[in-house]
Amino acid sequence: MTDHSKQVPPSVWRNPWHFLAFGFGSGTLPKAPGTWGSLVALPFMPLWQMLPGWGYWLMLGVTTLFGFWLCGKVADDLRVHDHEGIVWDEMVGMWITLWLVPQGWYWLLAGFVLFRFFDILKPWPIRWIDRHVQGGVGIMLDDVLAGVFAWLAMQGLVHLFT
Repeated sequence: MTDHSKQVPPSVWRNPWHFLAFGFGSGTLPKAPGTWGSLVALPFMPLWQMLPGWGYWLMLGVTTLFGFWLCGKVADDLRVHDHEGIVWDEMVGMWITLWLVPQGWYWLLAGFVLFRFFDILKPWPIRWIDRHVQGGVGIMLDDVLAGVFAWLAMQGLVHLFT
């Protein structure tokens, strides 16, 4: 029996929605696609950090709402609820983690580590949402919450070290 949640669909390279949901192809990597998707989010940070606080907040709202649709559409297209290669949710989770964080590679590294920690560990209620909420909202929401948990931890670090 084949596990379709691990196969790389050829549509990733032909369909722009699939390419985007797969983190510009990073979700096709054979090991730890969520980690690669989180890394792909980082080069966007200099651009996002140029936005005023409200602009960054607006970008997060737009990318999250878009992600509900995008992840649901691609999951439906692939007929796999939460294909591990769909990493748009990890990208948005990283951007949430790094909202209002000072510039600097060490802040990006700390945010990356904290987001991956919460995304992999999935403390309550993240694990419950991951298991019980379906569709694009379900695909996105656990990573949005992991991003919020990591953001709270990051804000503590920012408060301590700046």
